Amino acid sequence: MKYIFLALPRLQKQLLAATLDLLFLPLMFYGALALHFDTLNPALFQGYGGWALAAAMIAIPIFAMCGLYRAVIRYIDQRIFGTVMLGTTLTVVLMAEVARVVLEKPISNPVFLIFWVSTVLYVITSRFIARNLFIGAHANARRKRVAIYGAGKAGTMLAAALQSSHEYQPVLFIDDNPQLQKTTIGGIKVHSPAKIGRLTAVNGIDTVLMAIPSLTRQRQADLINELTTLQLNVKVTPPIASIIRGQAKVQDVRQVDVEDLLGRESVEPNTDLLAGCITGKAVMVSGAGGSIGSELCRQILRLAPSRLVLLDVSEFALYSIDQELQQMCAAKGLEVELVPFMGSVQDYDKCLNILSTFKIDTVYHAAAYKHVPLVEFNPIEGIRNNAFGTLKMARAAMAAKVKCFVLVSTDKAVRPTNVMGATKRLAELVLQAFARQGGSTRFCMVRFGNVLGSSGSVVPLFRKQIAAGGPITLTHPEITRYFMTIPEAAQLVIQAGSMGQGGDVFVLDMGEPVRIADLAKRMVHLSGKEVKSATTPHGTIEIEYVGLRPGEKLYEELLIGGNVSGTSHPLIMRAEEHEIEWRFLETMLKQLEDACVRADQEAVRTMLTTIVKEYRPSSVISDLIWRERALDEDEQAEELA
Repeated sequence: MKYIFLALPRLQKQLLAATLDLLFLPLMFYGALALHFDTLNPALFQGYGGWALAAAMIAIPIFAMCGLYRAVIRYIDQRIFGTVMLGTTLTVVLMAEVARVVLEKPISNPVFLIFWVSTVLYVITSRFIARNLFIGAHANARRKRVAIYGAGKAGTMLAAALQSSHEYQPVLFIDDNPQLQKTTIGGIKVHSPAKIGRLTAVNGIDTVLMAIPSLTRQRQADLINELTTLQLNVKVTPPIASIIRGQAKVQDVRQVDVEDLLGRESVEPNTDLLAGCITGKAVMVSGAGGSIGSELCRQILRLAPSRLVLLDVSEFALYSIDQELQQMCAAKGLEVELVPFMGSVQDYDKCLNILSTFKIDTVYHAAAYKHVPLVEFNPIEGIRNNAFGTLKMARAAMAAKVKCFVLVSTDKAVRPTNVMGATKRLAELVLQAFARQGGSTRFCMVRFGNVLGSSGSVVPLFRKQIAAGGPITLTHPEITRYFMTIPEAAQLVIQAGSMGQGGDVFVLDMGEPVRIADLAKRMVHLSGKEVKSATTPHGTIEIEYVGLRPGEKLYEELLIGGNVSGTSHPLIMRAEEHEIEWRFLETMLKQLEDACVRADQEAVRTMLTTIVKEYRPSSVISDLIWRERALDEDEQAEELA
């Protein structure tokens, strides 16, 4: 029957509630008479029939004016008490006044007092019974029982929204405010965080919804770490401000991401630095379909350039980001000319044609091969794309009189132990040399560590391995990396580019390095699972250590030397590092290019270590790779001969 009532149109539900009040309010009046006179003698009620009916006829319009029938039963809360008490008080006062004027022998005041009490109890009780029936109609075996961490405004809004949901059933609140503990909010009891382990086990809860948007990132990270160690699945609710603006719904909870565990507080961007090289200007992003390149495009578009040119060698990646940006323009009413080009940064003529034709003011050069093992196995391709691609794009920028050229670099360029890092350091040296030659193009480079969720990050790999039931493959138990979110990295790249004077190497403050083993364990806990080890033999996800990959370091660095100074932005530093004059660098680059054309692996390696003096291949494995590549090239040459 409750399912039938739930399916009724809203107007019919309101009429049903008024009809029930029309039937029960006269009974409340008769009950008040019986209690006052302490008898159920029918003769007592003769002559009061009209007043019993008047009780309903007066109350229902007043209840309607007070908004009682407008309230959605499923979402009523403690605020209904005030509405009911106001409506009942007005009803009783009006009845008493009419009775005083009309009747020769007025009705006793205690009758009205008893009627007031019984009516308040009836209306409130009937509404909460109906509310529980409606909510119960949604409850089923598939509804997940959850705890809500935070009994403040966000928590209570979340609980009210979830009461009628098909997915979650809020069972208890957790809050560290002693004044809220042991109270009941919306029928849900508030408990101390100290009891969360026992409470979740007793109540069959494996999911906790975080509803404290005011927490700092560090405190949120600490709290999530505490909860995940209890093998609880943790989700977070949107910020209250987003809910109020209508940008999100309170029930739009999301899975906790690795970003939530970093505890890194965001720094407000400098709007002048953001707009300096972009707003009203023609901008080009190379590698526009990549993880960093695509985020650069999104943020650049929001800063309203006159034109945004996208360059990428991948058809699918270029199509995807172009479609996304077109939708952003339509949704936000942005009048930005989007021009997608398929092509390689190694094609000087095409790059020059694009830069000149579209009068590009600013280039963000993000195109690069960045997978360390792949570039280690394909060194010549890595050199051609990362080093000579940057060289050709920079030359094209100078020829087209581009005002600003920003290279997206990497911490692997610092004392590189792999080909990828060496090629990125070589690209830095090229731009530094060009900057010292003078000219109208201002060159700078921005160096940072790993970004979460990028195509080269361990995070997507770990997610797949956990979803598959493990094992997680780690190279070494002590390996550490710096991490930053993709949006933050892109935002800082844009701001750093506006600071450059020429040849600057900017280094982003990446915070504290993270042990990859700890990161993997946290991700396992976030999924509600346990790592299998000697101390936890019943865990479901194993961690296997497979050894360092070719060219891989245990620890990454951001600076070659110690000569570093601050800038106007607290997270951007300027590094002073050694350079090579262009007249010397040009000769060495020509020799390196000749070696690449001949596929002379030994000569390529010799030249790479000569130009990038800090480059030191990390292991015997790297030696074997270079020798295998040299043998392969020799065999191919013999076959061709």
